[in-house]
Amino acid sequence: MTLHLRPAPERTPRLAVLDMNGTTVTDGGAAERAVEQVLHARGVQGERLAEALAQSRRSAGLDRAELFSRVFTDDGGTARAASRAFSEAYDAMITAGAVAAVPGAEDTVHLLRERGVRVCFATGFGRHTQNSVLEALGWMGLADLSLCSEDAGRGRPFPDMVLTAVLALDIEDVRDVVVVGDTEADIVSGRRAGAGAAVGVLTGAQTAGELHAAGADAVVPSIADLPRLLWGEPEAR
Repeated sequence: MTLHLRPAPERTPRLAVLDMNGTTVTDGGAAERAVEQVLHARGVQGERLAEALAQSRRSAGLDRAELFSRVFTDDGGTARAASRAFSEAYDAMITAGAVAAVPGAEDTVHLLRERGVRVCFATGFGRHTQNSVLEALGWMGLADLSLCSEDAGRGRPFPDMVLTAVLALDIEDVRDVVVVGDTEADIVSGRRAGAGAAVGVLTGAQTAGELHAAGADAVVPSIADLPRLLWGEPEAR
């Protein structure tokens, strides 16, 4: 595979903040199906539904509650109910086996931690959904920390989750952080936090060009290629 790289990070990271869906985890489009199911149940149809789903794809990486607040701009109660319904629908899909690890993701986390790099899983989904994913994959305890938007106060593209991880894991300098994700929102959150490196992956929502335009220092095919970028070693398998 071709690596789409800018210069590798100059500082050896002490913390890696890794996105989940699209970066370390794949769901075969289950999240988008859950969004469509919730919108359709609330009478969103035709062109309005098509536009809402397009908006959902454009807002990949953001808190899903933010998506529903944009769709139901004049009805906060419906937006909140839709967000809850989405969590229930998606959790049911997770229980049914919708999620899987991106190949090499677990090995990459183990290698990072063996090298002394703390690892934080970050997601735009809610806490219960994040725990459901971690439990389904047997990943409880795999990382040093897991964070969702509500833990930090604001979701991506705000820097809050990255900075919360820095504080929680006693990282002295945010320049010792590498943020890895598949969306522009992941990259922007890392840039706004002042992370030493923001790395895009191509296993999710957006292209190398989009990720570079958002400020990615490097774009690699997969999270499995992160060790090669950081240390010049073969990717994890």
